[in-house]
Amino acid sequence: MSSDHLNVALLGQRFMGRAHSNAWRQAPQFFDLAVRPVLHTIAGRDAASLEEFGARWGWQNTTTDWSTIAADPAVQLVDIGTPNDVHEAPAIAMLEAGKHVACEKPLSATLDSARRMRDAAAKAAGKTFVWFNYRRCPAVALMHELVQEGRIGEVLHVRGAYLQSWGGPDTPMLWRFDKSRAGSGAHGDLNAHIVDMARFVTGQEVARVHGGVAETFVKERAAADGSKHASTVDDVVVFLATFTGGATASFEASRLAHGHHNRNTLEVNGTKGSVRFDFEDMNVLHFIDGTEDARLRGWRRIMCTDAEHHPYASAWWPDAHVIGYEHGFTNMVADICSVLGGGEPRVPLPDFADAFETQVVLEAALESAASGAAVDVDSLR
Repeated sequence: MSSDHLNVALLGQRFMGRAHSNAWRQAPQFFDLAVRPVLHTIAGRDAASLEEFGARWGWQNTTTDWSTIAADPAVQLVDIGTPNDVHEAPAIAMLEAGKHVACEKPLSATLDSARRMRDAAAKAAGKTFVWFNYRRCPAVALMHELVQEGRIGEVLHVRGAYLQSWGGPDTPMLWRFDKSRAGSGAHGDLNAHIVDMARFVTGQEVARVHGGVAETFVKERAAADGSKHASTVDDVVVFLATFTGGATASFEASRLAHGHHNRNTLEVNGTKGSVRFDFEDMNVLHFIDGTEDARLRGWRRIMCTDAEHHPYASAWWPDAHVIGYEHGFTNMVADICSVLGGGEPRVPLPDFADAFETQVVLEAALESAASGAAVDVDSLR
C-alpha cells in the first residue's frame, strides 16, 4: 500500500452490512493497524434506507449502483456482503479494476461461479479475502495452534455440527430459501463454516465425501404479502468424509434444531488427545491430553482470554472479560489491514482459492446426497 489509509467500499446494508460496518469502524480503535480503514462508500439496493444506514455507520458516500465503485480510483478495497448470487459479478469487476476484494461466504451460489471467481483472483493484482470469521475466535485460533503443534498427535476423527432453530414453518420466505439466489440452504450457510474450520484446524483437505443426505422439510413458505412460495433449498444436510491425511469426518447442518440457536461445534480427535469448540460458549476451548496419568486425565476447560498467550486477546479486555460474535469480524479486519500493510495475519486468512476448496466439498456432499454414491473431491476441482 502506498498510503497509511485504506478506502473501503461495502456492498450490502442488511445483516452482514451491519456486521462488516462495525468491524471496519472498530478495528482501528483496538488494534495498531499498518493501514487504517476509511469507510468510503456503502452500496445497497434499498435507496429509501441507504442514507440513514450510511449516516448511522459513518460511511462517507452512498450509491445504489455498485458498478460506479469499480470506476472510482479512490476505492482500494471492496467488501461484498450481498446474497450469494450477487458475489461473482461485482467481485470480478472489482478485481479487473485492480482493487482488493473481501467476500462473504460461501464464495458464490454455485461451484461454477466460485471457480470463475477463483480464476479471476489468480490473474488479478489485488488480494482477496473471504469472511470465514469463526477462524478469528481466539478459541478456534488456539485450537489450530494446538493441532499444528502436534498436541493431539495424528488426527483421526473430525466431528462438526452447526445447528440453528430459526428456519421452521413460520419463518417467512427469504432469499435464503430460494436456490436460485442462495445456491443451497443450511448447507452453504452453515456447513460452509464447519468445513472451513475443519480444514483450517487440521491443515488437511477433504479427499472424499461419503453418503450425503439432504432434506427439505418445509416445502412452502409465506412471503410478507401473504403469497405462498416453494422453498427450494435444503433445511438439513449431513455427510461423511475422509481427509487427505486419512482422518474420518462427519458434518451436520440444520436450521430446524430446537434449542440450538447458533451451535457451531467442532471436535478433533487424535492419537494423543482431543480438542473441542462450541460457539455458544465461544471464549472457551476444551482440550484433553490423552498421555497424562489416567488418574488425572480429563477435559481441560481453557478460557481463551489471556493477553499474553491467546490469539487476538491482547487487543481486547482483561482476562475472562469475554468477547462476542462481532469481535471475529473485527479481528479479521485487523488481519486484512496487516496483510495489506505488508505484515502477516495472526492466523491464516482464506482467499478465493482457499474458499473454493470449501465450496468443492459442499458440492461433493450435494452430489453424494443426490446420487447415493461416494464422490472424490478431486473430480470436481
